[in-house]
This record gives sequence, structure tokens and C-alpha cells, in this order.
Amino acid sequence: MFTQLNPPIPLHVTGKGDGYAIAVIDYSQEHNLIWVTALNESGEIWCAPNPLVRLGKNWSMGRHIQSGDNKAWRCDDDPAGDDSGMDKPVGELSAISK
Repeated sequence: MFTQLNPPIPLHVTGKGDGYAIAVIDYSQEHNLIWVTALNESGEIWCAPNPLVRLGKNWSMGRHIQSGDNKAWRCDDDPAGDDSGMDKPVGELSAISK
């Protein structure tokens, strides 16, 4: 099944760079999803298998960078300018109290 994505989804393809998924190809449960991706830097269109695809950065959704082995998304800095926990790994947010 071929599904066009509208709007496109920002993502990162390991080994290729950042881009936008413009479609998804699903060959069934025996295969990985294939993300049809337009890369930002080169303009190339690549079909990337699901294990190589990661969501793009989105500050408002709390996805900034990945850290360490736990692959938790982290903020690049503390945008709130306080100890609000914006610079903590996702798993540590429940331990923060004000």
C-alpha cells in the first residue's frame, strides 16, 4: 500500500541526513515500512527502511536531540532560563519538582 503524507513529516534518515517523508510504502507485516523521503541538503529522494528513520526535531513536542543509550530526546539547552527540567532526559522529568 502506498500512502501519500499530507502534510509531509520532518525526519532524519541515518546515514543520509534530515528531510521530509512525503509517502510511506507498506508491503505487509513481513517487511519494514519504507519511507519515501526528500532530503533537505541534496534534494534527493530516497526510500528508507523503517529502522533507519527517526522523527525530526520539534521543540514544541519535546524532541530536540537524542542522548546516550536510552535514546531519550533532550533539549539543546534550557530555553525557559530556569530549572524547569527542559534540559533533562525525558525519563527524569517526573523527578523534577518546583
